[in-house]
Amino acid sequence: MKIIVSDLDGTLLDIRTYSFEAARPALAALRCQKVPLVLCTSKTRAEVEMWRDRLGNQDPFIVENGGALYLPRGYFPFAVPGCRPRGDYDVIEFGTPYEELVAILQAASRESGCRVLGFHELSVEELSLRSHLPREQAALAKQRDYDEPFELLGAGVYRLVEAIERRGMRWTRGDRYYHITGDNDKATALRRLSALYRQAYGELTVVALGDGWNDVGFLSAADRPVLVRSEYVAVLKRALPHGVVTSAPGPYGWNEAVLAVLAA
Repeated sequence: MKIIVSDLDGTLLDIRTYSFEAARPALAALRCQKVPLVLCTSKTRAEVEMWRDRLGNQDPFIVENGGALYLPRGYFPFAVPGCRPRGDYDVIEFGTPYEELVAILQAASRESGCRVLGFHELSVEELSLRSHLPREQAALAKQRDYDEPFELLGAGVYRLVEAIERRGMRWTRGDRYYHITGDNDKATALRRLSALYRQAYGELTVVALGDGWNDVGFLSAADRPVLVRSEYVAVLKRALPHGVVTSAPGPYGWNEAVLAVLAA
């Protein structure tokens, strides 16, 4: 059995337009062959639900840089331990509560002298303007549980991240923002999900696609990492020398890679 695990921004979605039009042939092939597509992203549950609806996706998903793994209820033919019910899902939580993260980020900013601007400080309208997201998507992006994205407003990033780490938290950098998280990451959530698939179906090949530095962990946790071409591709290739690099960026490269995987 194969599963496809994919980042969204800059990978399945165009980094500027958020379109996945170029990936439609591969998406159709996945549905035809009944290959699961697991979305693994820094986006919130509310954002991912919107994209799952647009994609016609019904598989598990990982949100907020591994903060939680969402399993559609009844997806696996056994009861999954360690879950809590939420709506139509069973949820495995790995992350630190959002309010705690915000407080730690503020404390680390004061200690380091590095000024930051977090999502919690922005109105929906301000976030829409700064992120170039439509207002309705900006509203979904503010519904956070396990991850606080932030911008740097001054110097001292190394002092800031050291202060974050001293408090037992993690940080990462995405295409647009830095993020503070608890002791969780995409790789941990993916390994947990992979174990569930193997328990249910036996032999499994995990193919993961990503384009940014914050994707290195979950790409490393896959059997076949695919590096979707971006400005970070040289760094990703050094970290993952066995990774396959697409010839095109975004959904064009995603489409190319997924069709090749399905044809193999």
